[in-house]
Amino acid sequence: MEPINLPFAGLEWLATSVLALDADRYVRYINPACENLLALSAVQIVGLSLEAIFFQPVQLHSALNYAMDNNASFTEHELSLQLGGKSLQVSATFTPIESRDAAFMLEFQPMDQKLKVVRDEHMLMQQQANRELVRNLAHEIKNPLGGIRGAAQLLERELSSENREYTQVIIQESDRLQSLMDKLLTPHRLPQISALNIHEVLERVRSVTLAEIPKGLAIQRDYDISIPEIVGDREQLIQVVLNIVRNAVQAVQGAGEIRLCTRIVRQVTLAMKRHPLAVQVQIIDNGPGIPEAIRDRIFFPLVSGREGGSGLGLTLAQTFVHQHHGTIEAESRPGRTCFTLLFPLDLT
Repeated sequence: MEPINLPFAGLEWLATSVLALDADRYVRYINPACENLLALSAVQIVGLSLEAIFFQPVQLHSALNYAMDNNASFTEHELSLQLGGKSLQVSATFTPIESRDAAFMLEFQPMDQKLKVVRDEHMLMQQQANRELVRNLAHEIKNPLGGIRGAAQLLERELSSENREYTQVIIQESDRLQSLMDKLLTPHRLPQISALNIHEVLERVRSVTLAEIPKGLAIQRDYDISIPEIVGDREQLIQVVLNIVRNAVQAVQGAGEIRLCTRIVRQVTLAMKRHPLAVQVQIIDNGPGIPEAIRDRIFFPLVSGREGGSGLGLTLAQTFVHQHHGTIEAESRPGRTCFTLLFPLDLT
């Protein structure tokens, strides 16, 4: 069987490993990156079935079945490929394609599992330390803040009406700081758990956002409607998505495009625990991207990429997601920013 010329220019130059299969799931194309990953050349692999290449490729077939049944891309996190007596840990995306010679496109991203576990563990410890620091700081600020406001109210009674504007500034700014401290402390309540449909959460946020802004912003939906209910706190999850979407609205200046996407992903590790299934929610905008100077710190308290921002929206979102035993990550470049939320899905 001869290699095919896929209708996608530049695949041979991609750093991502790409494999194309026909409808019978025989290899029809492999790019150089995938040759390096699998240590197999196109001459060796083109024309072979998955069973001839991988040992018991059950997960591969299952993922392909899901992508085919739903006619949509499907990502398998932490997939283990067994071939030639060795094991490769990869993240794989399976996409149905319309081509005369190929029916599926497979994209593989190699993973160092040990490095990922260490990184996630370090990140969780750092986030916990940051939250505890901010919580203690908020408590320390709230106590004298009440005294400052009370003193300003007493002083206001002694001043003439033309001088009361100064005490009003003190009172108003004290109230603003009080509200800020309350926001820092409220995430520490336990979630009010119930079964919920993640799409109802997204639709609520979409409706609120479209009602808040002038016409010109498009909020597209790309839902996998087969996703079952998850268990969580409805109000907290609405706040999570709302905080991210509002940031996206500001990034595109009310005139770009935001896309809400849901998928099922398999074999993921969340909060140091392995889950066979998880719900993935992605919020994607076509704005200018997160400034590089703060890209690694966007979930830290009081870090904001806009003038006048409190820097608490993403911190609160991260806290709520972690209370649901999930994860939140962001990837950004000019023209595309994607926040990815993962929540465990327990069907038992």
